[in-house]
Amino acid sequence: QVQLVESGGGLVQAGGSLRLSCVASGMIYSIEVMGWYRQAPGKQRELVAVITSGGSTNYADSAKGRFTISRDNAKSTVYLEMNSLKPEDTAVYYCNVLDRWGRRFWGQGTQVTVSS
Repeated sequence: QVQLVESGGGLVQAGGSLRLSCVASGMIYSIEVMGWYRQAPGKQRELVAVITSGGSTNYADSAKGRFTISRDNAKSTVYLEMNSLKPEDTAVYYCNVLDRWGRRFWGQGTQVTVSS
């Protein structure tokens, strides 16, 4: 099992920035991919960005150019730097990991609210 704890959400004005963090514990040696998803009210959960153990990244089109995902394997932590935030970025952001056996684990989520 892997446990995930997110932090860094909050209320920010449009154009502002936030940095989300997610610390993993438990069977961290098994983690292959770490990432961030988000879910806005009334919408399905969607991918924001992912990063592999080797550092390869993939972003949703909505995140490209504004968000940066990074990973500190020594600290078992994944970050999401979000800049130029828009009201449509308002959502609960969830940390997610995929382990070597194909299992997914989710954090409890952190609320990001962008005011116009």
